[in-house]
Amino acid sequence: MISFFRRIFQSKIGLAITFAFIALIALAFASSDVANQATFGGVAGGDRIAVVGDERIDTSELVQLANSALQQVREQQPTTTMPMFIEQDGLEEVLSQLIDRYAIGGYAEKYGLRAGDNLVNSEILSIPAFRGPSGEFDDAIYQNALRSQNLTDAILRRDLSDGLLAQQLLVPALATPQVPSGIARRYTALLRERRQGSIALIPSTSFAPEGDPTEEQLAAFYEENRGRYIEPERRTLRYATFSEEDINARIEPTAAEIAQRFERDADQYAALETRSITSFFVPTQEAANAIRDQVRSGTSLEAAAQSAGFSVSSSEGQSESALASATSSAVATAVFAAQEGQVAEPARSALGWYVARVDDVVSTPARTLAQVTPEITEQLTIEKRAAALSDFSARIEEQVDDGTSLTDVAEEFGLNIETTPQLLANGQVFGQQGSGVAPELRATLDTAFDMEESEPQLAEVVRGRVFLIFEVSEITPSAASPMAAIRDRVEFDWRLFEGSTAARAAAERILERMSGEGTLVEAVRAEEVNLPPIERIDLDRTELLSQQQRVAPPLALLFSMAEGTTKRLEAANRLGWFVVDLEDILTDEIADDDPLFQATQTQLGPAMSNEYAEQLTAAMREELGVDRNEDAIEAVRRQLAGET
Repeated sequence: MISFFRRIFQSKIGLAITFAFIALIALAFASSDVANQATFGGVAGGDRIAVVGDERIDTSELVQLANSALQQVREQQPTTTMPMFIEQDGLEEVLSQLIDRYAIGGYAEKYGLRAGDNLVNSEILSIPAFRGPSGEFDDAIYQNALRSQNLTDAILRRDLSDGLLAQQLLVPALATPQVPSGIARRYTALLRERRQGSIALIPSTSFAPEGDPTEEQLAAFYEENRGRYIEPERRTLRYATFSEEDINARIEPTAAEIAQRFERDADQYAALETRSITSFFVPTQEAANAIRDQVRSGTSLEAAAQSAGFSVSSSEGQSESALASATSSAVATAVFAAQEGQVAEPARSALGWYVARVDDVVSTPARTLAQVTPEITEQLTIEKRAAALSDFSARIEEQVDDGTSLTDVAEEFGLNIETTPQLLANGQVFGQQGSGVAPELRATLDTAFDMEESEPQLAEVVRGRVFLIFEVSEITPSAASPMAAIRDRVEFDWRLFEGSTAARAAAERILERMSGEGTLVEAVRAEEVNLPPIERIDLDRTELLSQQQRVAPPLALLFSMAEGTTKRLEAANRLGWFVVDLEDILTDEIADDDPLFQATQTQLGPAMSNEYAEQLTAAMREELGVDRNEDAIEAVRRQLAGET
């Protein structure tokens, strides 16, 4: 999770530049939950969490940015909660970025760099969130946007000014760094080097205790590792759906209604003649008459048009009224006076003189009331059902607006209430991998996770056809599960922890045996428990990088060690320990014309910029001085995490 948050603030130019607050303000305006509290966690909103140079950073600013960052993470991972965010160092990451911002801004001002009002104004004008329908800056939208985020014009201008100062200071310092050929050659050699060694796994399960833990041991382990058992917020919904099938009103059309509709749409059921024609326009009546005469004397319309420099077009099933609307009444009259296969008398339209040949004539006789009754009946039934459903939903909505409970609404209107299991914000059923929410509820999840346990809400599932009335019946906040509810899991983790501790001791004994003349094979065999076979490794770095899956941590360690060394590494999730032994590193000389050498030299540029940015920002912090108020930071952390 936190890796996504960190990527928000990183780029090829470097950490500091990317934290320019033009981007951060855009991030804040994309968020919907920015806190701004007068007091926070027992620390006044104006109390400092840090001082950078002579500038104070208030608690309220850290709270605001932490909420904004959490909202960004939630766009990718909706189940993330503030306690989870804090547990994975999200708050510390936000604070570090905030301190860097003040350090860069303060350093720039110390050495005479400025971001004037006109420059800040131009940045405000360029933010799309402040533009109206015309695409121009709209002051009303600007003020509303500030109010919606609990920001002021002064705060926004300060943030933009800091971002502009960062650009002035850092961009010139980091532009197009040149990577020395010696460094590039060394990195190229690293890509081509081959490493030979061995990896031994010391599983935690091989050393896990067999007896049952005491209650005191489990309780102590649970308290020390409470963060491992934090569950996301989940909600239980009660809901009822209703659709066209639930309408009890009489919707069968009467004979009078059918007759009235027939009379209203009499033109639709009258006799109709349509014609398919081939035609084109000419500018003068003389030209039109000449082409007409050519066709009547035996030349085809297409040939006559082509010889005169025109191209024809065809249309099918044109009624007289439709043709009149598309051309002119004179053209329509002339076309419908001609016989099938004949060229009509040229007639004028807005585009010129119309020359047309009647290709086909289709006559549809008038239909009687008896003939169209089934069609009209179906139309009226659909319309009356939609009207009845709309009225039905309006009556339910009125009840909801008056504060009527879901149970009473369902009873009055004959609806069946269903209850969901506990749901996560992403629609998954809590504790059931791969099990999701009912399709009709998916569109309501955002609303359901924003509302409190209160009166029901009405939602339209399928436009004009299916409706849903729902309420949040239970909210389980994000918190660590009680140990009693997850005792088996805690006991399993305790065994792994104890086994991992013993496995680490075994790994250290193996390392000690190898400090003399012993080999990894001999050192592992000296252990009193049976361990998995040792894996031999013989890879070059290009083979390692070509693997589609993520590089295994012990392999990554093997390719970062010094030749002839042995190290231990903890496996993920306390599953054990690795002992990694690197025997040989084989490298080849890199030629100047090696394509990989040239590519490496080019690709190292952005990485060097990022390194320079971090070093430069650290130097600015060092020169200005940073004083962190750990008590205030801890108060913010506790309050955001919901701790008492």
